[in-house]
Amino acid sequence: MGNLADRIEEYLKRILEQTSEGYIILQRSELAGEFDCVPSQINYVLDTRFTVERGYLVESRRGGGGYLRIVRLGLGLEGQYQQIMRQLIGDQLSRGRCNGLVDRLLDEELVTVREAALIRGILAGEALRGEFRDWDELRARLMKAILTTLSRDDLL
Repeated sequence: MGNLADRIEEYLKRILEQTSEGYIILQRSELAGEFDCVPSQINYVLDTRFTVERGYLVESRRGGGGYLRIVRLGLGLEGQYQQIMRQLIGDQLSRGRCNGLVDRLLDEELVTVREAALIRGILAGEALRGEFRDWDELRARLMKAILTTLSRDDLL
């Protein structure tokens, strides 16, 4: 069933789907024990798969009474997600962060696989290589325009 990171991700997403609160609170050490791994492997999954771009906020407190709180951000028209995304995108958006956002739009079925591929292709920057100095800035502007367009169409 895939690698350890995939299994941990699936487990956390399944628990999040089952909760009505929209968040879960876990002990990092207990989760590591359940998967027979070190806590740093849990951190890796959280750092790479539960990012703001993908629609999650992760609060973490280390130590004896430490915990993990994973919050699934809403996608409603006035949802936290849009506010956070607009702040997060800022003036620059890397290709990796952009792909994370597109993955979230796809996961939420707000865009089709084909639309996601188009967005990724356009924002990858291959066509403009060498002609534009600050691709991350242009990518941020284009992604904001895409999100605004989706919002106008009542998709977000």
